[in-house]
Amino acid sequence: MRVDPSGHLAELAARGLLPEDHLAVYLAGSLVRGWGNSGSDLDVYVVSATPRTAPSTALAPVALTPDHVPVEVVHVDGVRWDIEYWTDSQVDQMFAKVSWEEFDTNHSVADLLTSHEMDFLERLGSAVAVTGETWLAGRRTRLESSAIRSILVSRALNLSDLFVEDAVGQLKAGDVESAVLSAKLAFGYAVNALHVSCGEFGHSAKWRARRFRQVEQTIMPFEEYWAIETMRGYDPANPAAWVEDVVLACRRISMEVVI
Repeated sequence: MRVDPSGHLAELAARGLLPEDHLAVYLAGSLVRGWGNSGSDLDVYVVSATPRTAPSTALAPVALTPDHVPVEVVHVDGVRWDIEYWTDSQVDQMFAKVSWEEFDTNHSVADLLTSHEMDFLERLGSAVAVTGETWLAGRRTRLESSAIRSILVSRALNLSDLFVEDAVGQLKAGDVESAVLSAKLAFGYAVNALHVSCGEFGHSAKWRARRFRQVEQTIMPFEEYWAIETMRGYDPANPAAWVEDVVLACRRISMEVVI
């Protein structure tokens, strides 16, 4: 299911949801990528020169100035629109966080990004402009030249390694159930690192299989990934064997993925 962007600008204007000083309006998320379904929301991003001052449905916290993003929720033809209002300055501040200069001095820079900031940056690559094509193209170019890929790969690999260590320690302590859960978490982060290294951003686990099919890589075939993801080889009589196999898979990915 895909979205036709025509008519969205007029819809926003008719509802009084289009700032006069808007620089760009674009659509993003699962519907835009063709991954959505009849119950999916449409993510709408509005970028303006100045902050929106009208009362909003919600204020999403961000580690920027201003320190929030106004959010409106409306329903159009049975589809929920989640509309976020960002300023051009906030976008500049996010790019400053993911610069190579910042990454070279702080490999944990991803921790400086809130979930809303992470979503914003991740969705730029697949966004569809309603208006402001030049603005969106410029920001995509800036994203491609930033350290975002290395930042996210480094973060995912670090988290995977931490959970691998947990799984190994829990196995040695006889806490097999906890080891299974740690191994699952380690594998999820390892696969996320693999995807990001190939340019496929995204951290939501529900789209992991979709992202896996999008990337071209030789580290792990989809069939092996899916067998581990669905725990096909898990034997309740010998869970430790499954944990050990997953730990090996995580370590293989960590060794081959380039930060």
